[in-house]
Amino acid sequence: MDIALLIKAAVMGVVEGLTEFLPISSTGHLILAGALLGFDDEKAKVFDIAIQTGAIFAVIMVYWQKIRSTVVALPKQRQPQRLALNVLIAFLPAVLLGLLFGKAIKAHLFTPTVVASTFIVGGLIILWAERRQARNPAVARIQEADDMTPLDALKVGLAQCLAMVPGTSRSGATIIGGMLLGLSRKAATDFSFYLAIPTLIGAGAYSLYKERALLSLADLPVFTVGLVFSFLSAWLCVRWLLRFIATHSFVGFAWYRIVFGLVVLGTAWSGLVTWAA
Repeated sequence: MDIALLIKAAVMGVVEGLTEFLPISSTGHLILAGALLGFDDEKAKVFDIAIQTGAIFAVIMVYWQKIRSTVVALPKQRQPQRLALNVLIAFLPAVLLGLLFGKAIKAHLFTPTVVASTFIVGGLIILWAERRQARNPAVARIQEADDMTPLDALKVGLAQCLAMVPGTSRSGATIIGGMLLGLSRKAATDFSFYLAIPTLIGAGAYSLYKERALLSLADLPVFTVGLVFSFLSAWLCVRWLLRFIATHSFVGFAWYRIVFGLVVLGTAWSGLVTWAA
């Protein structure tokens, strides 16, 4: 058993879990971490998507009471039915666009330079969204995710599609997109977590099935380590984030994105770090 490879898998799992649900792009961080660790071949790309499943189980655990009550009441209550329908509506655009353009995006956009650039652009958009809501709190017309309409869900689902560009951040696209569309910070964050469940499980299952020829039983320990560390770090991160947004904005994450993106571009330009393609 390659201990060094297991350590790399653990590091990548921690990176995934800590960044998946923050508006800072887990895919972007995984690409950069993989470039530094030399963990960036075709099998590693499948690994990066598969370990998202560990992170999503952390969300299921944190939101278990809400998920359970929704499922139990689904056959006979209007509110759970509307929430489930909204999640489905928001989920479909990413499925369609992913099937159409996913291969081309992976081939041409999964590079450190693209990630760094989208870090910076995404940070500027977060600053704009937060300033807009701070100046006019009335723009947040939806205070709870349960109050969203199907049209609201479709718009958030279209915003999620922007995260197909690495470095954008799936959670950032859905949370900030939701805020720009009239959701409160809490409603946007909650719906982003609900939407992550089918999106990330579906992406992980599809990637494993599609690239199954690359994998063997010998890869099981590496994937297991990644999943476990992804779950543990995501569980801690989600619990912290829900407390954080009660009293804080996302401005700090915006500046993190901008500074981090500039550091990556600066080190690449100066030759201080040779980022793998």
